[in-house]
Amino acid sequence: MRKWVLLAAAIVSEVAATLSLRASQEQSAWLVVVVVGYLASFAFLTLVLRAGIAIGVAYGIWGAAGTAATAVLAALVFGEAFTWVIAAGIGLIIVGVLFVELGSHPATEESAP
Repeated sequence: MRKWVLLAAAIVSEVAATLSLRASQEQSAWLVVVVVGYLASFAFLTLVLRAGIAIGVAYGIWGAAGTAATAVLAALVFGEAFTWVIAAGIGLIIVGVLFVELGSHPATEESAP
């Protein structure tokens, strides 16, 4: 359970930093949140890896969830476009991450009697 909480913290930190990067175009004070957010995100991601999640799985979930959350929140907060093509792209990213997760577990052979 701890590793998933750490992964969620990495995702939230990264999304906050990315949205702050967009906000910094209007007010440069947001750059502080950008730096702190990205540093925190990588620190949490390091802890996730130490907790035992495979790098492909952790990075895939981190990247996919971050991309999806950033696209949705940027549309809500900044009025950026959110089209069906963007939604389909996010869906494809999620499917790709699921394939990576499923592929990270070795197939088990059933023992014949």
